[in-house]
Amino acid sequence: MAWIRTHARRYPLLATTLLVIVVGVLLWAAGWGAEPTNLVRWLFSGFALVVAVMQAVQMVRDIMRGHWGLDILAVTAIIATVLVNEYVASIVIVLMLTGGEALEDYAAGRAKRELNALLAKSPQSAHRVLPGGGIEEIPVSQVAVGDTLLLRPAEIVPVDGVLLEQGGVFDESSLTGESIPVERGAGDAVLSGSVNGQAALQIRATATAENSQYQQIVALVAAAGESKAPVVRLADRYAVPFTLFSLALAGIAWAVSGDPVRFAEVLVVATPCPLLIAAPVAFMGGMSRGARNGVIVKGGGVLEKLARARTVVFDKTGTLTHGTPSLTAVRPAPGFDADEVLALAASAEQYSSHVLAASIMRAAEERGLALRPAETAREVATHGVVATIDGRVVTIGKLSFVRAAAPDARATELSGGELSIAVAVDGRFAGSIVASDSVRGNAAATIAALRELGVRDSMILTGDAQSTAEHVAEQLGITRVQAECLPQDKVVAVRAITERPVIMVGDGVNDAPVLAAADVGIAMGAKGATAASESADVVIMVDDIARAARAVQIGQDTMRIALQSIWIGIAFSVVLMLIAAFGLIPATVGAGLQEVVDLVTILNALRAIGMRRDARWSLPDARPELAPAGNITNR
Repeated sequence: MAWIRTHARRYPLLATTLLVIVVGVLLWAAGWGAEPTNLVRWLFSGFALVVAVMQAVQMVRDIMRGHWGLDILAVTAIIATVLVNEYVASIVIVLMLTGGEALEDYAAGRAKRELNALLAKSPQSAHRVLPGGGIEEIPVSQVAVGDTLLLRPAEIVPVDGVLLEQGGVFDESSLTGESIPVERGAGDAVLSGSVNGQAALQIRATATAENSQYQQIVALVAAAGESKAPVVRLADRYAVPFTLFSLALAGIAWAVSGDPVRFAEVLVVATPCPLLIAAPVAFMGGMSRGARNGVIVKGGGVLEKLARARTVVFDKTGTLTHGTPSLTAVRPAPGFDADEVLALAASAEQYSSHVLAASIMRAAEERGLALRPAETAREVATHGVVATIDGRVVTIGKLSFVRAAAPDARATELSGGELSIAVAVDGRFAGSIVASDSVRGNAAATIAALRELGVRDSMILTGDAQSTAEHVAEQLGITRVQAECLPQDKVVAVRAITERPVIMVGDGVNDAPVLAAADVGIAMGAKGATAASESADVVIMVDDIARAARAVQIGQDTMRIALQSIWIGIAFSVVLMLIAAFGLIPATVGAGLQEVVDLVTILNALRAIGMRRDARWSLPDARPELAPAGNITNR
């Protein structure tokens, strides 16, 4: 009974329709369905006319807002069946309309299940560790940067933070779509929305709730669910010709047969619920499928543009490449040992804010080299560091900077895309450290997949040197390169592209303007800047460029299924109308058949949700032997 009351409140018109039908059946069983009184006819006809008036009022409001829909067919069919005394068909049409609304609501809810799952899991509270050692539960909105928070077993991480204690295991599937738990060690970043494992842990908050990863995803998801796809408006534009065709066919059937019942029979099967329901369900299903694959799509219109895309433009650093330099070689000068050079360099780089410093320190730690404190240290911005370590003066940085301290410093031989950091000790050249930013292993496979999907033109837009960008383009088979670009240069370049729609894939703050300028901006949001994610139309929550190709495939699948569902509905309706025009389908039977057509088109539209195995979809590392991609930045 509780279930019935809940759904009756949710769908009051459908509940009333069912009640009217039940009362009608009881009246007929009691003998009140015969002439001359025939209370069943008056009940069904009267209620059907009330619903027709309600639909007509809504239809007029829609027309005043500039929206020409298909409700006129439903209203005309109800009135026609009442006038020709087909009152059973009238109530069946009403049941079809009200049931169709409930079915649409259910189907849309099914399609949005993945999106709603993200919203429902949004953290609501946090356990803050008090200075005296106690624990207090506070709303997540009250967490401040720097607060120490307790994570209990299986608890959702409330805000972004860093792990303070021993390592832990976290389920990040809500953020990335990857089902395998990940391990995090002390000092590692932990993202809000991930689920703690079986051990109680403490983190230090590095962001407020509003600025944390999961809450930003929730905001993206909420925005995605509110859009209306252009294909839905396309379905609306079918309204006028479909309505005119249906009315004309019904009029011809009446005129030729001389029977006004034919007019009603044709219009009964012309009720166009498939057009009104199928497309929105398909597009919501496509967005849900994207969310399950770690791809947040901000609206159905974005899916349509993805489906028609012809050009893809990439930023280089952090997009086609990993975005973090890694050491490839330590080349000591005569009189120095490789481990000695690396240990001194890493010890000095502890006092540097440069992006390469972390890579050098990480390489030293991986080799088991201890980092020693400096007696003095001084960083010269964009040039290098001078530090005194164990009484020895270590200079590290650009060759020109090191050469000022050690005139014998010399350049080392580099292959395409590599960079070097010079090291001097006590005024003597100690050697060079070679680093590179490697191309993503599946970048070439991603570009090949995009070509197969019809996105045949590709381009790199980057602020790096021309030679570095061309080196990457040559490895990946990208056709055009524009290097040494400022953010405004990228915007101009994208706007000048003639083969459209254009997809732009980037990850940094400097990519935000061009992501907004492109027809579809795709942000690599797993490591990228908030500004890039907010200005993009698609946000990839996994650090996997292959998801860009996946987004295009989802867009194409969704468009195909949406249009397929629309045409299935039109085709079935036209066939039924032609049969009804010859008097072969009674009005009551026709109303039931139209309900079957609705069900078929909605079930077809739900295919846009895809399969669960999509969550594990990825492109293989097609060319793992790719050479280094080039420098991220120069000191």
